[in-house]
Amino acid sequence: MKEIVILPWEEREDIKVFVPDYVNALAKEVIKNYSFQVNTMEVIATKPEQGGAIWKISTSKGPKSLKLLHRRPTRSLFSLGAQRYLVDVKGARVPAIVKTKHGQDFIEAGGKVWFVAEWIEPLTPISKDLEGTKQLCYTLGQFHAQTRGYVPPDGAEIASRLYKWPRKYEKMITKMDWFKNLSQAYNHMPASSTILNVIDKFQDQARTSLNRLNQSKYSDLIKIGNKEWGLAHQDYGWSNSQMGRNGMWIIDLDGVAYDLPIRDLRKLITGKMAELYKWDVTWVREMILAYHKANPISPELYEVLMIDLSLPNEFYRFMKDLVKEPELFLNQATSEVITALIETEQSKWPVLKAIQNDWRK
Repeated sequence: MKEIVILPWEEREDIKVFVPDYVNALAKEVIKNYSFQVNTMEVIATKPEQGGAIWKISTSKGPKSLKLLHRRPTRSLFSLGAQRYLVDVKGARVPAIVKTKHGQDFIEAGGKVWFVAEWIEPLTPISKDLEGTKQLCYTLGQFHAQTRGYVPPDGAEIASRLYKWPRKYEKMITKMDWFKNLSQAYNHMPASSTILNVIDKFQDQARTSLNRLNQSKYSDLIKIGNKEWGLAHQDYGWSNSQMGRNGMWIIDLDGVAYDLPIRDLRKLITGKMAELYKWDVTWVREMILAYHKANPISPELYEVLMIDLSLPNEFYRFMKDLVKEPELFLNQATSEVITALIETEQSKWPVLKAIQNDWRK
């Protein structure tokens, strides 16, 4: 019998959350490895382009989640080990992994890793006002503190972004050239002129940030090492940090990696400022202070946070789709989004200037 290999699939317009029949069939085979009876299975979310999915399953032992992880099996072992460490060693509020009949944390099938975890309910999203956002930042700080000391299991791929910050900045600078060249090649499209008016400025901004990073204490900070810094979530936000029993719970740990923890905080800040359409000094200062209360930020790490905030992060994140389909991307709607991003970016500099010396006091 030919071994099944799970491949990426296309979404279907007639089905809200689609999983191919052969993947559903394999999911039912995987479930047979567990010591509970399944009443119902419902697909909750998918990553069709990578070949991943999540089911909520009603069982004889309560609600569970079944996850098909889209990453390489060795990479998935790293995140599963982290989830086990956080629950068993740190007592963190993350979903506990359910072992198979034979005491395993996962099943490998279709060339990918599957696992079952407790389904935490009820979970309620917290408010997106300042108080709710501060709570989200405090919970993030707690999470980072709890991940310190993690050592992955044998056979797991070491997922680390700790040493790659300069490379990430360099990649941004390089891709700015791509954005510029594509906009010039499609200069008849509505968004091209908007991009060309600002791309050089943003690229210079990224170069300045790279120079500042290289002159900072970054190289000294990373010498502390992966284990001592712990993990960053890499996809943290309101959807995967919610209020449940006994406090805030963090879910979806599939992408965790060793990193300077303030990367998660930076993403949270820049994303929130984009939602507000302007940078607000009170919001940024209070978000950082809330995080600091749970996981203290040293002056040296604060400097790196300021440098990372100085990058044109939201512009770059939005622009990455240009490379895939330039003719579809460079439309009037894109031009309007970029104009809004430019205005938001301009409001950033007075805020960063106001808070840059906070940690020197």
